[in-house]
Amino acid sequence: MASSSPNPALVTRRAARRLPRWALLMLAAAYLLPGVFGRDPWRNADLVAYAHMAAIAEGRSGWLVPTLGGVAGDAALLPNWLGALAIRALSPFVDPAVAARLPFVLLLAGTFALVWYATYRLARTEAAQPVAFAFGGEAAPVDYARAVADGGLLALMATLGLLQLGHETTPELMQLFGVSLYLWALASAPFRVGRARAAGIAALVILAASGAPSMASALGIAGIAVCAFSRVAGVRRLAPWIAAATALAGLVASRIGAWQLRTEALDGTVLLAIARQWLWFLWPSWLLALWTLWRWRDHLGHHHLTVPISAVAVALLSNLAMGGSDRALLLGLPALSVLAAFALPTLKRSTSAAIDWFSMFFFTGCALTIWVIYAAVQTGVPPRPAANVQRLAPGFVAHFSLPELLLAAAASLAWIALVRWRTGRHREAVWKSMVLPAGGVALCWLLLMTLWLPLLDYVRSSRALVERVAIHVAPGSCIASPGLSPVLVAALETLGPYRVDARASAASSACDTRIEVMAAAAASGATAPPGWRLAGTAQGPRDRDDALAIYHRVQPAAATPAR
Repeated sequence: MASSSPNPALVTRRAARRLPRWALLMLAAAYLLPGVFGRDPWRNADLVAYAHMAAIAEGRSGWLVPTLGGVAGDAALLPNWLGALAIRALSPFVDPAVAARLPFVLLLAGTFALVWYATYRLARTEAAQPVAFAFGGEAAPVDYARAVADGGLLALMATLGLLQLGHETTPELMQLFGVSLYLWALASAPFRVGRARAAGIAALVILAASGAPSMASALGIAGIAVCAFSRVAGVRRLAPWIAAATALAGLVASRIGAWQLRTEALDGTVLLAIARQWLWFLWPSWLLALWTLWRWRDHLGHHHLTVPISAVAVALLSNLAMGGSDRALLLGLPALSVLAAFALPTLKRSTSAAIDWFSMFFFTGCALTIWVIYAAVQTGVPPRPAANVQRLAPGFVAHFSLPELLLAAAASLAWIALVRWRTGRHREAVWKSMVLPAGGVALCWLLLMTLWLPLLDYVRSSRALVERVAIHVAPGSCIASPGLSPVLVAALETLGPYRVDARASAASSACDTRIEVMAAAAASGATAPPGWRLAGTAQGPRDRDDALAIYHRVQPAAATPAR
């Protein structure tokens, strides 16, 4: 029946059927859209990135040197410009936080499309094609490539590490798009010569202008090696273009001052933490990627494997060099998903069944947990989860929304239908093993962003802290906060809004209010600096948050500083 080829992919014509487009689009929408509306920018990177965009859009910061509180921020200019332009274009019809978020949703959607097409192009290469049967019936090349590409996209959506970071308004999302565009360029070199060259140049420049010049350089060097030693003539001709793109990316990074090496020393404790991070962050794609490396071990030099392997290696090494940075690891997810896709045509039925059963029980359990805690928050029953919520989020008042409840109920019913559909039909499809993992991730994210959104927004937003500051400080006031963290400066500037001076010399500025951070335990005993009196303290809803000590001048200054 099978030929003597060592290719491990044995795919029948029926197994190469593609996932219905409407189902794939609905699944992608369930992944992309929840969390876009109805929430504040969340603490840390999401809030800081949005604050830079808002400052540029409102004219409080320069376009070439973004600042927060008068202090220069990072050099990720391209994402900041994108968000600022969206705020300007959609104001005042759309909330600025939502306006800044919309182009990044499109970037994630573009990442999905690029991963699909990169997988499709790699699966179309001769070495990736399945074995031809002696009496026919094998999958057609185009059908096979489409089915594998569907599996690659589902693997990306199923990967846990993408879930939170992929829904933030941060430079890493543009970097993720750049990496995906780079993968598509290398994958399309034998088929789309001109477009592949243009995409390769654009991808590395996007990475450099988005705050990842080191990653651009590493990917460029790896890409040059992949192209130079390729067995495909069209791919070898791409090598000088990738070299030129690497040099151009380095020039752009130097021009905007983006070169920042953030390396950390490694010891046994850090390595153990990184190993645990890889296990959950890359799940389940890492498992399938290892299976690909084993089953295709005699084909590792072929184009459909060298491209994703090189990109995954760069991300893993960057993660190690940066002491376990999850944002460096994020950039390896597109290539890891492509690599995982080539495991799907080689999986045994027992392995596919194990993935299905695990996904069904795990995500059903997660969904039930979300529903139970939602019921406890709304009704107080069961009492123990309700008490835990009040302990972890003191002061939270439950909000009821009928549209969100109906949407969550519809998603839960769709999950039940998906489980029945998967276990009842289409057992032979190449992408079958990734349907439940991807659907389960989308389900849980949608439930979190509907049923739990008010609670999560209360805990992860800084609005409650800023509202407590507002008890002592009038909106629009000038606040001197020398050395205040970028997260707190961003919260005060965007949620206050206040005019914050966080420069080292801010203590001697003409601001009539001063805010400093102190440990929560010392807040009650705060001592005012000379010339200031303690007006009060403000603390976030979580006990572990540091407290802010708020001071007013004893003798108010006559003027405010020019910004």
